[in-house]
Amino acid sequence: MMFLKKKNKSDKTFDHELKKTRESFFSKIKNIFFKKSKIEKNIIDHIENILLSADIGIKTTIKIINNLEKKIQKEKYVDSEELYNFLKKDIENIFLNVKNKCLEKKIKNYKKPYVIMMVGVNGVGKTTTIGKLAFYLKNKGYNLMIGASDTFRAAAIDQLEIWANKAKVSLVKQHMHADPASVAYDTLQSAKYKKKDIVLIDTAGRLQNRIGLMEELSKISRVMKKIIPESPHETILVLDATTGQNAFEQVKKFTSFVKISSIILTKIEGTAKGGVIIGIMDQFKIPIQYLGTGEKIQDLKKFDEKKFINYFFKKNEN
Repeated sequence: MMFLKKKNKSDKTFDHELKKTRESFFSKIKNIFFKKSKIEKNIIDHIENILLSADIGIKTTIKIINNLEKKIQKEKYVDSEELYNFLKKDIENIFLNVKNKCLEKKIKNYKKPYVIMMVGVNGVGKTTTIGKLAFYLKNKGYNLMIGASDTFRAAAIDQLEIWANKAKVSLVKQHMHADPASVAYDTLQSAKYKKKDIVLIDTAGRLQNRIGLMEELSKISRVMKKIIPESPHETILVLDATTGQNAFEQVKKFTSFVKISSIILTKIEGTAKGGVIIGIMDQFKIPIQYLGTGEKIQDLKKFDEKKFINYFFKKNEN
């Protein structure tokens, strides 16, 4: 897939969303490769530093660097453009190795309601993302309901209600400190009775209290299965792109006690650390479904890995 010289509206939007990452990461790599035709001795060191600075992660960076070194040794002589294309292909392979079935396709093929449990630590934009996802899916023609199972903070319930109203989606809630599993139970019972297509369940994000959170999420899942045995059909982890390497730690901790189906990466437009996408895909093999790209309710975009790679590696700036 090649980019046309004349940008369409979606390309311009993509430029805005990922501009900081591209300028700090891929533009530096491109400059290294195309300033000179011959490969300098320290080019591998330069690439390694750029990969690390983009928060791709140590393990993934080492893997990419080792592959580049093997390529140079095998070919004896590789010009800069050939090595550049090899680097692009190597990163493309990371994405190809992750099975990414579109969420909308999965929803379409399951008996309704399709239950999505949203997890993530406090402060990553989880509640906001639920509102955006509800709005996004509603515009796809689905009838939704949201369950406010983050009862640890009154602000979480209030904020979720604001977003539910914006998305014009019904909300099931109880009082602060109510049993989160009870809220989830009521939500699924109501959604089933009202023949909703999708249910979004918010959860608490107290990762510092890891054992308590694990028990809470397990209880929510068990209780939901009493209404819909297969639920939750999907567990989405919300991550903040601006946290860089800390996002890796969050994935590690959540995947240690919850089966994560996919990821939504928020605040991607405000960071130069978008390389974290590559590291997460490589290390955890968990697909990224959507990117949060702003504060408005419509600022949730479906993640397109082909477009992501081609955008960063395109040589043409026109």
